[in-house]
Amino acid sequence: MEKRVLGTGFSVSSIGLGCMGMSEFYGPRDDSESLRVMERAVELGVDFFDTADMYGPHHNEELIGRFLARSKAPVHVATKFGIVRNPGEYKRSLKNGSDYARRACEASLRRLGIEQIDLYYVHRVNPEEPIEETIGGLEKLIQSGKIARIGLCEVSAETLRRAHAVHPITAIQTEYSLWAREVERDVLPTCRELGIGFVPYSPLGRGFLTGRFQDPGEFDHNDFRAHLPRFAERAIGANRRIADVIAEKAKLKGCTPAQLSLAWLLAQGNDIVPIPGTKQLRYLEENVAAADVSLTVAEQRELETATESLPVVGERYSEEGMKGVNV
Repeated sequence: MEKRVLGTGFSVSSIGLGCMGMSEFYGPRDDSESLRVMERAVELGVDFFDTADMYGPHHNEELIGRFLARSKAPVHVATKFGIVRNPGEYKRSLKNGSDYARRACEASLRRLGIEQIDLYYVHRVNPEEPIEETIGGLEKLIQSGKIARIGLCEVSAETLRRAHAVHPITAIQTEYSLWAREVERDVLPTCRELGIGFVPYSPLGRGFLTGRFQDPGEFDHNDFRAHLPRFAERAIGANRRIADVIAEKAKLKGCTPAQLSLAWLLAQGNDIVPIPGTKQLRYLEENVAAADVSLTVAEQRELETATESLPVVGERYSEEGMKGVNV
C-alpha cells in the first residue's frame, strides 16, 4: 500500500485502521476476531492503528497492546486523551490539563506496552482550559520521549491556529465523508495552509454509506448508533437517499459503496489518511482494496454534485456527544 505523509515527515499507510468498534459502541466485541483483523491489516500493508483511552474505557488500548506484544509488527499507534467516562456510560467530561495529560499518557503507554506514542491527540478540547497550556504540557511529553507528535480532534480553525503557534501540530482528526463535509469550509484549508495532515474518522458514515443499517430497528441494544440523530426513524429515510446515490455510482464504477466512499476521500489530497473502522475481516479487506480504486476528476465532481443536492437530516451526535466538537 502506498504511503502518505501527515504533517512534517510522519509517513503512514494511505488507509489506517480505526479500532474503536473492536471494544464497544457497535455491538458485542470478539477479541479473538479483532486480533485476527489487526494481523490481516498488517499483512495488507496497513501500519497506522487508531485508538483512545476512552474506548472501552481502556480495553481498546489493552487489546492493541496484546497484538503488538505478540506480533512485533511495525505499526504506528495513534491514541487520544481528554474524554473521561465510566464503563457502560455515554456521559462524559473533558480534561485537558497538563498534569492530567501526563498521567493519561503514562497509563496509555502501559496499556499499549510501548515506550512512545507515535501520535497523541487531544480527543476533545475543553473550552474552559486554554489550548496553549494543553499544548505546552504535550510539548513536555515530546521532550521526555513519551510521545512523538501532537494531534487534535474536532477543533475549530481558530483553535488549530492557536495550538500550532505553541508547537507544530501533525494531524487533525475529524469526521469527514460524503455526508459530513463541514471541514471543507475552514478546518481543512487551515490544515493545508499550516502543513498539517488530516485524518478522517467515520469515513463511511458509521457504516451508513455502505448501504447497511438503513433501518433503526437493525441496531443491537448496545449499539450507540440507535441514539444518533442521523439514524433516528424520522431522519434515516431521508438520509437513505444519499446511500442510494453512492450505491448507484459504485455499481457503475464496478466497486462497492464503501470503496467508492473511501476512494473519494483519498482523491481529496495526499495529506488525507482515512481510518475506516471494522472488527470483521471481510470489511477490512474491502476497505483496503479502496486504495486501488481511482476516480477521475469528472467522477469526483459527479459524485459530489449528486450527494450535495440531498440534505443530510440530523446532527452527527447527540447533545452529550457534541461536547468539545468544533471548539
